[in-house]
Amino acid sequence: MKLVVGLGNPGKKYDRTRHNVGFEVIDKCQERLKIELDQSKFKGAYGFSRVNGKKVFLLKPLTYMNLSGEAIVPLMNYFKIDKEDLLVVYDDLDLPPGKIRLRQKGSHGGHNGIRSIIQHLGTDQFNRIRIGIGRPDQGIAVPDYVLGSFSPDERQKVEVSLDKSAEAVEAWTEKDFLKVMNDFNQ
Repeated sequence: MKLVVGLGNPGKKYDRTRHNVGFEVIDKCQERLKIELDQSKFKGAYGFSRVNGKKVFLLKPLTYMNLSGEAIVPLMNYFKIDKEDLLVVYDDLDLPPGKIRLRQKGSHGGHNGIRSIIQHLGTDQFNRIRIGIGRPDQGIAVPDYVLGSFSPDERQKVEVSLDKSAEAVEAWTEKDFLKVMNDFNQ
């Protein structure tokens, strides 16, 4: 079994904001993998299907970003999904728009959604795809920046990274995550 979680904030007002790129990747994965998010439980919207012979879950936590772990861990416990079979997709200020980085572990780096997941899992040892959103210009507060929309130029670059991220998720249904990292890290 595999669980792919896209981080974001629920509600229309957060659609297509920088902080919601994880949700956008889940949307793309739904299309690619033919999985509907037709279940609502564990403080999230999720669905699952068999992909390449494996049961694959997609999850959008319906908590706010800072409480993401509250949706993930109960679902993992209920379906007995191992930490090694978790992949979290989220925005990263330290990467420029259009770039992605895959990692198997690491600190939260100031990201409150990842901080919540680490706290609830009790470890920082889980797979991730970080999607670059860049840093705000001087004078713009980080919360305002991450909850803001991309410029048209940034959006064009981010669309490429969203597609690559969904492609990496699909590759993970067939290959070991280390191999996927080697194939997709730019």
